[in-house]
Amino acid sequence: MAPSLRPASPCLHLASPCAAPAAEPGRSRSAVTIGGSRPLSVSLRVGGSSRREFPCTTMASRDHSGLTRQLLDFQHGTVDEIDGEHDPFKELKARFMDFKQRNCVDNFSNYQNLAQQQTPKFMVVACADSRVCPSSVLGFQPGEAFTVRNIANLVPPYQHGASETSAALEFAVNSLEVENVLVVGHSRCGGIQALMSMKNKQDDSQSRSFIKDWVSIAKSARLSTEAAAGNLNFELQCRHCEKESINSSLLNLLTYPWIEKRVNEGTLSLHGGYYNFIDCTFEKWTLVYRQGLEGGSKYAIKNRSTWS
Repeated sequence: MAPSLRPASPCLHLASPCAAPAAEPGRSRSAVTIGGSRPLSVSLRVGGSSRREFPCTTMASRDHSGLTRQLLDFQHGTVDEIDGEHDPFKELKARFMDFKQRNCVDNFSNYQNLAQQQTPKFMVVACADSRVCPSSVLGFQPGEAFTVRNIANLVPPYQHGASETSAALEFAVNSLEVENVLVVGHSRCGGIQALMSMKNKQDDSQSRSFIKDWVSIAKSARLSTEAAAGNLNFELQCRHCEKESINSSLLNLLTYPWIEKRVNEGTLSLHGGYYNFIDCTFEKWTLVYRQGLEGGSKYAIKNRSTWS
C-alpha cells in the first residue's frame, strides 16, 4: 500500500505570512504579495487528479531590478565554485570554454562580424524536446539559424494572435529577411501524444492545462490523422500525426500576410523536416504554394528526401 503523504504548508518558506481572504466552502485559500503585486488564484494539477486550488499564490514581482543591479555591480573575475562536486554548471563551463576557443579565439574575425549583426538564411521552428536540438541535429553554426522552440513545434495561425512563435516569425521574416522557414518535427513527441490523447474527450475547465490549450492549435492535424489512420494503434497514429502537424504548421505559415507575400514573390521558401531519433534519420520536403496546381489544389510537396 502506498504511504499516505501529509503535505507540508506551502507557505512555510515565505518570510511574510500568507494573507487569508474569505475562503469558499470546503476550500482554504491564501495569498502573498511581493513588491506591491496583487494576488491571483492559481491551480495545481497533481497526477491525474482534477483541478485543485493552490492555497498560496504569488504574483510576479517588480523587484527584479534589484537583482539586475547585483549583476551589474558584480566585479568579473575568477570566483571559486561553490559545491563544485555537485555543481550542475561545472560541465557547462567546460563546454563553454571549448565553444569560446573554437568560435571566438580560433575564428575571431567571424565572431566579431557576428557581434555586429546576424544574417541567418534559416528560420527554424522546432520542438522544445531536449533530444531534438536543431543546432546539434543539423549542425547549425552561430549566425546560421534564427530559432524558436515550443511544445510540438507548432505554428499557430495568424488569427491566433501574439505568441513567442509569431513574434519570432515576424522578426525573422520582416527584419532579418530569412530565405527559408523550416518546421522540424520528431519521433515520439510528447506534445503530439497529448494532442492525440484529447480525442473523443470534451474540453472542460476541470481538465484544461497550458499544454492542452497550446497543442489544440493542431486540432485539424489530429482530425486528419483519425480519418487517415484511425484503425492503427495509438503509437502509429501519433507517428502519423507528427508529420501531419508539420504540414498543418506549414499551411498556418501562409496565413501570415507578410509570409504569403514573400512566398508568392519567390523570396521565401517553406520546408518541413522530420527527425526520427529511433533510427537516426531525417526527412525533409518543401511546400509548393500557387494557384492552379494539378488537381485544383494550391498546395503540393516537392524536393522530398530522406537522409539516412
